[in-house]
Amino acid sequence: MALELRQSLSLTQQLVMTPQLQQAIKLLQLSRLELLETVSQEMEENPVLEEGADGESEQDEGRDGESEQDEGGDAGKDEPSEEPPPALPEVTVEERARDDVDWETYLTEYNTGWAEPRYEERDAPSFDNITDTKTNLSSHLIWQLNMSSMDEAQKEIGIHIIGNLDEDGYLDIPLEEISQVTGHSLKKAIETLRLIQVFDPVGVAARDVRESLLIQARFQNLEGTIVEKIIMEHLKDLEEKRYDRIADSLLVPVEDVVAAVSVIQGLDPRPGRVYLNEEIIYITPDIYVVNVGDNYEIVTNDDGLPKLRINNYYKKLLQNKGSLSEETNAYIQEKLRSAAWLIKSINQRQRTLFRVTESIVRFQREFFDKGITHLKPLVLRNVAEDIEMHESTVSRVTTNKYVNTPQGLFELKFFFNSSISMFDGDALASESVKEHIRNIIKNEDKAKPYSDKEIEKMMKRLNINVARRTVAKYRESMAILPSRKRKEPLLK
Repeated sequence: MALELRQSLSLTQQLVMTPQLQQAIKLLQLSRLELLETVSQEMEENPVLEEGADGESEQDEGRDGESEQDEGGDAGKDEPSEEPPPALPEVTVEERARDDVDWETYLTEYNTGWAEPRYEERDAPSFDNITDTKTNLSSHLIWQLNMSSMDEAQKEIGIHIIGNLDEDGYLDIPLEEISQVTGHSLKKAIETLRLIQVFDPVGVAARDVRESLLIQARFQNLEGTIVEKIIMEHLKDLEEKRYDRIADSLLVPVEDVVAAVSVIQGLDPRPGRVYLNEEIIYITPDIYVVNVGDNYEIVTNDDGLPKLRINNYYKKLLQNKGSLSEETNAYIQEKLRSAAWLIKSINQRQRTLFRVTESIVRFQREFFDKGITHLKPLVLRNVAEDIEMHESTVSRVTTNKYVNTPQGLFELKFFFNSSISMFDGDALASESVKEHIRNIIKNEDKAKPYSDKEIEKMMKRLNINVARRTVAKYRESMAILPSRKRKEPLLK
C-alpha cells in the first residue's frame, strides 16, 4: 500500500466564539450594578468611549472652536494700557428711610425668606450619605471598658474577651485560653467576664443562649421567678411550645407560664446583632410593568446607565490618515470597533430584556391582574419559543434581573415555576401553591393549628392535587414551623 499526499477541499459549518460575541453574552447575564461597573471600567480603558448627554450631537465640537476664537480676540483687553485711567468723581448716597413703607410687614416677610429652599429637593444628598457611621460592637464595648473602674489586669483580659466575640455577641473561645494568653488567673478572667456581661447590650459575652437570657433576666430583677426557672430548666419545652408540661413541672397555672414566656420573648437571644454593621443593599428594578387602562406597558429602566457615544476627536483623527502612523491608526481602529460593539451589545441587552418581559406578561396575565395565587406554570422553553430565541439566552437575561409590577417587585426567575396538577386537569405554579398554604396558615386558629395532613385536605377542596410530603416541603421552604410549634395555649 503506497502512501501519498493529497490536497482536498471540504465545506463545514462551525460556531466560532469571537471576543465580541463573548462580551455580548457576558453583558446579558450581568446585573444592573455589574453592568454599571463594567461600563465604567470600559470608559477608563477605552479613550474612544465617552458619556454624552441627551440630545448632544457631534456639532457641539464646532462651538468649542468658536469660543476659543472669542477668547483669543478678547485676550488683549486684559493687558494694561499705557494711559492712566481717568479719575472718577466721588459719589455720595443719602440714606434716609421712607415714611410711606410698611416696615413691619416688610421685616416679617424678609425674616421668613431664609426658610425657603434654595435648591430643588431632588438635588439634596441622600439621607444615607449624611448620617454618621454606625458604631460596631467591639468599639462600643471597648469604650465602656475604658470608662469603667477596672484595674489594668482586668482591662487587658477584657480586651481579649471583646476581641473574641462573634457577630451575635457570644464568646468564641474558652476562658482558660484567655487566662493562658494574658497570664492572669482563671478567677480573674471569670470576674472580668461577669463585669463585661452587664455592659450595653446586656447579655453580651455569654457562652450560650441560656447564659445570655439568664443575664438579661437577672438584670431585670427576675431572679428566682418563673422566668428564670424556664430559662434554666425548660428551654427545650419552650422551643416546642409545650406550656402544659412546663406548668406541670413547675406546679404553676398555664396562665403564669404564658405570662413568663411573653417576658422571655422580649429578651434578645443575639445581643450583639444590635451593633452589627450590615450594608443595606437596595434593589433597583431593571424594567417596569405599568398598568395603563386594560393593558400593561413595559418600560426599561435606563436611569443611571451612561449614554455612551464615540468621541468625535478620534473620528476626525482617522479622517486625516496621513497624519497618523500605522501603529496609531491600528490602535484607534481597534478601540473604535470595541466601543461600537459595546454600545451595540448594551442596546441588544435592553431589547432582549424588553422582549422577555413582554412574553412573561403575556403568559402570566392573570398574575398581573389578580396576584400570586393565579401564577401559572412556566418554563424557559415557553418564552424562548415565543420570542424565537435560545433557552440559554432567556436564562441569562432573567438572571439577577428585577421587574417592578403592580403586584410588587420580583426577580424575573420568579415567574418560572414547576407545575402542580389540579383535579380538573389544569396546572398550577408551585409558587401559587405556596401562597395558598401561606394563606391557610395565616388564617388558622392559633390554639388549634392545622397539621400538614389537614392542609392537604383543604388544598384538595381548592381543587389542588398535592401530597402531604409536598405540603411539608413547601412549608419548610417558607420557614413556617410545624403545627406543634405554632400552637398557642388557650387561656381561660
